[in-house]
Amino acid sequence: MSKIKACIFDLDGVLVDTAVYHYKAWKRLANEMGFDFTEHQNEQLKGVSRMASLELVLGWGNITGKTEEEKEELATRKNNWYVEMINQMTPDEILNGAQEFVQSCRNAGLKTAIGSASKNTPLILAKLQLATLFDAVVDGNSVSKAKPDPEVFLKGAEDLGVAPADCVVFEDAVAGVQAAKNGGMKAVGIGSPELLNQADVVVSGLDKITVAELENL
Repeated sequence: MSKIKACIFDLDGVLVDTAVYHYKAWKRLANEMGFDFTEHQNEQLKGVSRMASLELVLGWGNITGKTEEEKEELATRKNNWYVEMINQMTPDEILNGAQEFVQSCRNAGLKTAIGSASKNTPLILAKLQLATLFDAVVDGNSVSKAKPDPEVFLKGAEDLGVAPADCVVFEDAVAGVQAAKNGGMKAVGIGSPELLNQADVVVSGLDKITVAELENL
């Protein structure tokens, strides 16, 4: 192996695709406030924190004058709908090859962690029965700065006891790839090569990369 000693995974869009649930919940909120919400707009919320997402949604709907308290109430309402949906999730929703790839990283002696903005990370990992595959979990409950700030990944590296330069991050969002780079880590993009052009390599999913290929990063 190269000096890669740890793999840090974003959750949404890398191990599981919860974007459809976010979309349905934001759309319901927008519709209740009298405007529509598109899948294209939902894409722009990838990797963005809940309150920052709400600000974008309110902006798209030209909704102004909301107090901080009202914003908290709106974000909570959206999240409650989202949680209702993810409570129905099963391990069948794990993305192709994701569980196998994480296991192969562990089999190769690499440490593994989750680095996600989602405050619902523990619930999702429990529903997918994936929690035991990770040595550390850093999520929106334990960090305050949103990607592209590298805080979530730097804390993951710290919790694993591995230097940032010895970590590779797996991300599907532009802000997430930027966060990995800002933290001095390698980045594997999951998705579009055009969109994730700052990543060291881009694949369509974790079923399209092997642990051996990490040596070449």
